[in-house]
Amino acid sequence: MAAIMVRAALPGDLPAIARLRWQWWDEWRTDGTPDEDPAAFSAEFTAWAERSTATHRASVVVDGEEVVGMAWLAEVSRPPSPGHLDIRRGDLQSVYVVPELRGQGWGARLVAHVLEDARARGMQRVTVYSGGRSLSLYARAGFEVTEHLRQVDL
Repeated sequence: MAAIMVRAALPGDLPAIARLRWQWWDEWRTDGTPDEDPAAFSAEFTAWAERSTATHRASVVVDGEEVVGMAWLAEVSRPPSPGHLDIRRGDLQSVYVVPELRGQGWGARLVAHVLEDARARGMQRVTVYSGGRSLSLYARAGFEVTEHLRQVDL
């Protein structure tokens, strides 16, 4: 039996990550089927990921050679402040584990991996926008509701 593990994504993982992103969308969408086909989406997604390496890093759960989970860490630089010339924050995005592996701790391991990567990169804060089903996962990982974070839908 192959070992399941969490690691940083490799360039060769991008088509599999694109398939997971499509699967995530297909599972959670409420507004119908997207117009593009999965192969075209995979090509566009892979091209985006290759262009976005300076700001977005993927981590994956792998079962042997198969990518079965993903998460993205988006890095945002903030304007310098006196005494804080290098302010970097992170945004945890698109956390997804295939349904058959949910409830086994792989989502928690994936989030922990991303947070460790953020710490290693010197980020001072990581935020996440979550659907209700994942709120307990993020709370267990240390994410807190804050009165200072606001958003506006455009």
